[in-house]
Amino acid sequence: MKADEAKNLVGCCGLYCALCTKFQSRAKSRCIGCKLGEQHSWCSIWNCCVRKHGFKTCAECNEVFNCRIFLRRKVGEWIPAADNLRQIREIGLESWIKIQEQRQRLVEELLKNYNEGRSMSFYCKACQRMPISLIVEAIGETKKRIATHKLEKSDMKTKAEIARKMIGELALEFNVDLD
Repeated sequence: MKADEAKNLVGCCGLYCALCTKFQSRAKSRCIGCKLGEQHSWCSIWNCCVRKHGFKTCAECNEVFNCRIFLRRKVGEWIPAADNLRQIREIGLESWIKIQEQRQRLVEELLKNYNEGRSMSFYCKACQRMPISLIVEAIGETKKRIATHKLEKSDMKTKAEIARKMIGELALEFNVDLD
């Protein structure tokens, strides 16, 4: 993915659009990202951040965690939006985007290889909230278990069950909330 494309997937609120089910969806109603197209014009956060202040993200705003728009929309409570904004402030937008691109590749791998049609939301949430190393570990363990079960390539239901179980076990072990 080109750097400009990744920048367009950074939501003002701190979400990375490519880790959202509405972006990953193949439905006609698929979202193309907050900063592309016209669908973002309804968003009060986008209007304040971009139109009013000319910021790329709300991390640039000194009032972000006391913002009435954030408080009204409960963005401070969204996981990982508020944490993402804090990270952007700490490590910078470019470094943060590189991390999100790694997460995007992982969610796309999960969706391609272990999605029976019902796991997209779970995988997107896991890739948003879990440390990258745990997601990589879960995928590795999933591959091992699938190999030992000698599953057919077409048995996506069992593959998805194994992947969700591995991710769930690691999330529980490391106290990562996937609810």
